[in-house]
Amino acid sequence: MIQLTIIKITEYGPWTLTLGSDREHRLQILQATLYKEIQNLFSERNCLAFPNRFDEIFVITNGLSVDDHIEIQKELAKSFQLGLSMSIGQGNTPYEANLNVDKARRSKITLDKDHNIFGLPLQKEEDLVQIIHMDVDGSTSISANKSPYEISSLILKLYSEMSEFFLVRNSLAFFLGGDNFMIISSAIDKEGITKFLDLIRQQHGISFNCGIGTAKTGREAAKLATKSLDKIRELRDSGTERQRILELTC
Repeated sequence: MIQLTIIKITEYGPWTLTLGSDREHRLQILQATLYKEIQNLFSERNCLAFPNRFDEIFVITNGLSVDDHIEIQKELAKSFQLGLSMSIGQGNTPYEANLNVDKARRSKITLDKDHNIFGLPLQKEEDLVQIIHMDVDGSTSISANKSPYEISSLILKLYSEMSEFFLVRNSLAFFLGGDNFMIISSAIDKEGITKFLDLIRQQHGISFNCGIGTAKTGREAAKLATKSLDKIRELRDSGTERQRILELTC
């Protein structure tokens, strides 16, 4: 079972209007600072946050209780003078957890009204989190033939196709910057991942490396996924037979 928490700035539109027209630089600074603090507070508790549309942040929160969320909400309130809601959802897949977050938020089902925390009653089932970490193989050679903006356009196109491919498989993909992506996955096997890698190579002539990590928490799963990816690079650089996919489990 995956536990997902979505943090959202509440009444964001009306609040931005109070800043006047010369506000965009302030909003960008605020969003970056908020993400930094959320990532810091949750990663200390072995969770991992992913930015989504800048005014909304997804966090894998397996192992965290409502009380843990309240403590984090209190810390955020000390640093930011704006409303933040937390909505917690659990599901057999990341996509299902996302749907349950949305259901609780729209229905205003609260777990703690005083601290603006929404969600259905949490089950204390222990389960594993699977994260896939992908990066472009040979990205340096790609960047040598394209301008910076053309590279960004290509990366966003790859992200869009990745998101659609994995969403129908009940998994959630996130762009992490550079040529790095992470997918909160739903027990996708290597055969399914290979299908995506082959599709991208056929359509764009681009190869991905793929590390998979499975553990009890989001941060630990991401660590193992990245360790797998690092191992693929080591094998490539040593001249050993190349692997596109490598998996580590805690």
